[in-house]
Amino acid sequence: MAILTVPKILREKLGDEGVEALIALLNEAAHHERDNLLGILAERFERRVTEEGKRLEVQMAELEKRLDHRITEEVSRLEKQMAELEKRLDHRITEEVSRLEKQMVEVSAQLQVTLSERYASLVRWMFIFWVGQIGVIAALLALLR
Repeated sequence: MAILTVPKILREKLGDEGVEALIALLNEAAHHERDNLLGILAERFERRVTEEGKRLEVQMAELEKRLDHRITEEVSRLEKQMAELEKRLDHRITEEVSRLEKQMVEVSAQLQVTLSERYASLVRWMFIFWVGQIGVIAALLALLR
């Protein structure tokens, strides 16, 4: 920022060289003041950025803690649900296996009854056949004597 005009009374008192020296001095002071102001603003900005960074780090840590807690709760809830589901499925499997075993026992019993009936029928027919054969052989022997 340059000083454009110097009041006439000051110019008369100081003279041209004094006015120019005064202008140079004021310009240099303004330049130093601007540099100091920029330094102060840079320090403030740096401090503000650091403070905001720390604040954001604290917020991120809190958010991470909340999310970690929430994840832990959700995992626990899902594990409980899985355990309950496993228990229900295990119970259902046990019931189904028991039911199928009962059916197998019933079918086995029915099969045994059927096989024993068939076997009895077969023995009966074999007996009738052999009795008939003995009768035929006895008749043949009686004819031949």
